[in-house]
Amino acid sequence: MLTLPVAIITLLEPFSVLFDARTWRKAQILLVGAVLAPGKRTVTSALRVMGLSKETSFAVYHHVLNRAVWSSLKVSRVLLSLLIGHLGTGDGPLVFGIDETLERRRGQRIRTKGIYRDAVRSSAGHFVKASGLRWISLMWLAPIPWAKRHWALPVLTVLAPSERYYQRLGKTPKKLTDWARQMIIQLRRWLPDRSLVIVGDSSYAVLDLLRFCQSLNHPVTFVTRLRLDAALHEPAPPRRPGQIGRPRLKGRRLPTLKQLLDEPTTCWMTLAVKWYDSTTRRLQIASDTAVWYNRGKGPVSIRWVLIRDPLGELKPQALLCTDLGVDPVQIIDWFVLRWQLEVTFQEVRTHLGVETQRQWSDRAIARTTPALFGLFSWVTLAAHALHINGTVPMRSAAWYVKSSPTFSDAIALVRRRLWTVSDTLCMSSAEPDILKVSRPTLLRLIDSLCYAA
Repeated sequence: MLTLPVAIITLLEPFSVLFDARTWRKAQILLVGAVLAPGKRTVTSALRVMGLSKETSFAVYHHVLNRAVWSSLKVSRVLLSLLIGHLGTGDGPLVFGIDETLERRRGQRIRTKGIYRDAVRSSAGHFVKASGLRWISLMWLAPIPWAKRHWALPVLTVLAPSERYYQRLGKTPKKLTDWARQMIIQLRRWLPDRSLVIVGDSSYAVLDLLRFCQSLNHPVTFVTRLRLDAALHEPAPPRRPGQIGRPRLKGRRLPTLKQLLDEPTTCWMTLAVKWYDSTTRRLQIASDTAVWYNRGKGPVSIRWVLIRDPLGELKPQALLCTDLGVDPVQIIDWFVLRWQLEVTFQEVRTHLGVETQRQWSDRAIARTTPALFGLFSWVTLAAHALHINGTVPMRSAAWYVKSSPTFSDAIALVRRRLWTVSDTLCMSSAEPDILKVSRPTLLRLIDSLCYAA
């Protein structure tokens, strides 16, 4: 029987209805073990840190991932409800980011792997390929009050198999935008009455996807980059009475945004914008509405925002928004939040061991990585429930003073509470300075420290 803090039990209880009793007991051990374990996040490391290294029936814990009947999709829905319930800030729009990342994996039995460009190791002049699994993650860009910034909290992560996998099955490969469309549909079903904003990079600047978001009964606002040479048009003129023929889809062709950069008649507005590095930059922007159209695709009405740096330090770039009524400054603010997705990708590798798991069965692979991504959100939620006086303790030194907590501080807080609540007895009620720790707990701590690397 696990001994857990009341705050953590409260955050685990909503998930219990998704598992049968035996699977739920084992799932809790794996979850707590994944939080406490340093280094690799294998089933073995989770059992060791939980003091179960002598467990002869260890295979039943692997069954949680490769055999047990439970739904990752239902887990994601409960996680999203918990996040919004504890971190929601009113009835305003909920901003989500969507992006893909590569989990570097090798192995003949991993059928869904492919060869992709490694964005972390590649640069503008150096191309690096890697074997691995491609994951698409939808994250809530949530304000964290004690961190005084927004964090990207994964709520739904899906595996996008390689083209070779589909070819072996004799099927048409599924595009990234097809997966994104399905994830947006699922998000809209979960949150039917909320205003939703999705922020993505240029990979999602696809007319079919943008038009789909606009066509929903309750449209979803999509913000992404726009090519400077995109074909923009005026709206189609209204039809005259008695006019015959097919209705026009677009109006007169407009100058490209690249041409507007050098056009002396372009009206620029200078303003202070909070940029990626949390600094404030003075930028010049121009904005208007237009119809983006390509032959063979449906037209999409957009608001474009053209950005240039008067100092010349940043390259000109353009953004688009499918909601024409949004303020251009708000569009920039939403898009800048997208950088938090890259931070989360790095944090789950550093602190939660993504890419260290060793499952090879299809079901275990499809469950383990989304579970580790979701664990990032759950640990953030647990730290929010455990923080005292509105603050989270930060690890600092004389040569390094932190200004705000990071995820390393959040998971340290959760680990500290998990360790101290287990098998620890106070020697004196009057002077609780000396603690008596049971030998099994002490040995687990020593073992974890000795093998931390």
